[in-house]
Amino acid sequence: MSSQTPSELKYARTDEYLRLEGENATIGISDFAQEQLNDIVFVELPEVGAHVAQGEPFGAVESVKAASDLLMPVGGTVTEVNSQLSDEPELLNTSPYDKGWIVKIKVDDPSEANALMDAAAYIEYCKTR
Repeated sequence: MSSQTPSELKYARTDEYLRLEGENATIGISDFAQEQLNDIVFVELPEVGAHVAQGEPFGAVESVKAASDLLMPVGGTVTEVNSQLSDEPELLNTSPYDKGWIVKIKVDDPSEANALMDAAAYIEYCKTR
C-alpha cells in the first residue's frame, strides 16, 4: 500500500489527504478511502469562495456501497473545485492523487496540518481498520 500513499502528503483519520504548498493546499481522498468506497458514482463539490473550518464537511462522495461526507483537514477558503469530477467521479478511483483531487483552498492556519498523519502513520492507521 505504501506506493499508493505519497510521502509528501498529510492524511486525516477520515481519509482525506492534504498537499500543502505554502498557504495553498490541494485536498482529495486517499487510495485507501477509494478502495473502501469501491466504485464512486457521484461527488458533491462545494462552491468556490466557501469557507470551511477544520473538521467540517465540505462535500460528499457516493459510491455503489455508501455515501460519505468529506471533512476539511485544515480550515480554509475554497479557491478551486475539480469540476471534472461532476462528469467523471471515477477519477477518484483511478487517480486519487493526480486527476482526482477534489478542492484547492487558501489555508487559514498552516500549523493545523501538524495534527494530521504523515504517510507512515497513516499506513499503520489503515492496517487497524
